[in-house]
Amino acid sequence: MTDAAPTGEITGRRRRSGAATIYDIAELAGVNPSTVSRALNQPGRVSAKTEEKIRKAAADLNFHANPMARALPTGRTHTLAVVVADITNPMVFGVIRGAERAASQAGFTLVIAESQESGSLEAGTIDNIAPSVDGIVLATSRLPDEEILRLAQRKTIVTLNREVDGIPSVISDPAPGVSALVAHLADLGHRAIAYLGGPSRSWISGRRWEALMHAARERGVAVFEIGPNSPTLTGGEAAFERAHASGATAVVAYNDLMAIGLMRAAKAAGVSVPDDLSVVGFDDVLGDLLSPSLTSVHADLTGMGTRSVARLLAQLGANGSHEDAGPITTELVIRESTGPSPR
Repeated sequence: MTDAAPTGEITGRRRRSGAATIYDIAELAGVNPSTVSRALNQPGRVSAKTEEKIRKAAADLNFHANPMARALPTGRTHTLAVVVADITNPMVFGVIRGAERAASQAGFTLVIAESQESGSLEAGTIDNIAPSVDGIVLATSRLPDEEILRLAQRKTIVTLNREVDGIPSVISDPAPGVSALVAHLADLGHRAIAYLGGPSRSWISGRRWEALMHAARERGVAVFEIGPNSPTLTGGEAAFERAHASGATAVVAYNDLMAIGLMRAAKAAGVSVPDDLSVVGFDDVLGDLLSPSLTSVHADLTGMGTRSVARLLAQLGANGSHEDAGPITTELVIRESTGPSPR
């Protein structure tokens, strides 16, 4: 005769076969499996005392919900995705932080995928992850509008810093920050500004350029675009020669990374920032870490991540807001990389 429990029974805190299930939790907590399901998937549907007992039993059994199994009866995985163009870009960190916070508060898991600045890779990545998630935030998407519309026919999508007719979006408005930027440079005596554009398929790069043209026209300042460029340190370094040869006394880069790359190349060429050339970035993610520190146009990236997931959850009928609060505003943060025009 043996003291071992039959296969499948709970012994102490561990089952002898496979991972714990809701039936094991129900047996340990002394409740029905349906009660366990409600407690774990829809908090608040059972009494606080019962829910506490169930969650303790689940912890004792080291229970982990299988999102694929949970999706079978409900069609939901309680998993969301954020697709970014470049996961090494510091501006992504704030967006992900805000998105994760909103997803977690709603009981959803967030996964991150990267497209490496490639539209074709982005489309393939989305095709691969779409069956496993309930909705997707396209952050810094490089896809054409028609491709985003095609994807939206089979999966709930919200775009970030990208507008596509019929697709919910969360965007930042560059106009307030750019208007303050041009006023700042004009007051310092600058009369020619170069804009280092981002990737050719970057929607927000086009909006920043339009805001810059409008503000420069109002101030009587000449402005011209140099690009497209890779939105990286290397892209900024590669654009330095063109920017320096243009005769502009101030350069506004598509993002902070490009601005830093430009400043590196300027230093290597013996061009002083800001004495010989003023430099400005966008996103305001690294400005305080540099010497000279970088003047940049700031947007609430964490807030954008939070709002994008809230809109996605609303589209899914989960906790979230359908209300479009309008674009997130931008503001200029003045630091040491801008100074009086040398001429």
